[in-house]
Amino acid sequence: MHAVILAGGKGVRLRPYTTRLPKPLVPIGDEHSIMEIVLSQLAQSGFDRVTLAIGHLGDLIRSYFGDGSRWGVNIDYSLPEQVPLGTMGPVLQLLDRLPEKFLVMNGDVLTDLDYADLMRQHRESGAPLTVATYQRQARIDYGVLTARDGHVVEFTEKPTIDYRVSMGVYACSKPTLASYTPGMPFGFDELVLDMLARGTPPQVYAFDGYWFDIGKPDDYDRVNAEFGLIRGSLLKEA
Repeated sequence: MHAVILAGGKGVRLRPYTTRLPKPLVPIGDEHSIMEIVLSQLAQSGFDRVTLAIGHLGDLIRSYFGDGSRWGVNIDYSLPEQVPLGTMGPVLQLLDRLPEKFLVMNGDVLTDLDYADLMRQHRESGAPLTVATYQRQARIDYGVLTARDGHVVEFTEKPTIDYRVSMGVYACSKPTLASYTPGMPFGFDELVLDMLARGTPPQVYAFDGYWFDIGKPDDYDRVNAEFGLIRGSLLKEA
């Protein structure tokens, strides 16, 4: 199985931690970087090939991870992005090197998602794209009114709204991306909206385990604070 990890961002929201290091090399706990955890998980899930789509400080990533043998995978690299290409833009440039079914994921995601099961469900469903999703809740701190014709027709005091978000992990089929032009910025949002307009909606893979998107310093500090508790689920002993 083949995975593409998007590791080309500048990590601007995570500064100052990313001033000298690319986000995938930022340490989690005392022994591992984010990317090391992800590579170990992928190897344990049966992935044998990983392509790292690099950009900002990409030479550091390449120097550290090399051919990937230390983590039990065979790593190759994309050419560094000269301009930001969005989420799916880097994948378009790699398409000729990828198999018919492959995984795409952000390089700043910590989760105990079963990547092999995601790929299995994607293959069995025949879906063009399968998006791993996570349920979030938002509490509204006000009474919410619904008005019609100048009158209140419904009222809810401080409701909680449930919604699902993309985890930044996708199982993709090669033909889904074949019609798009490489070298141009192309986001995941653009892909999904285009698929909906074409009447070929992505499939959802609902997940309710551990997931954390490390975007801001507060997120990073929280993950490090609780890493001792979650390490066993993220890094299973061989």
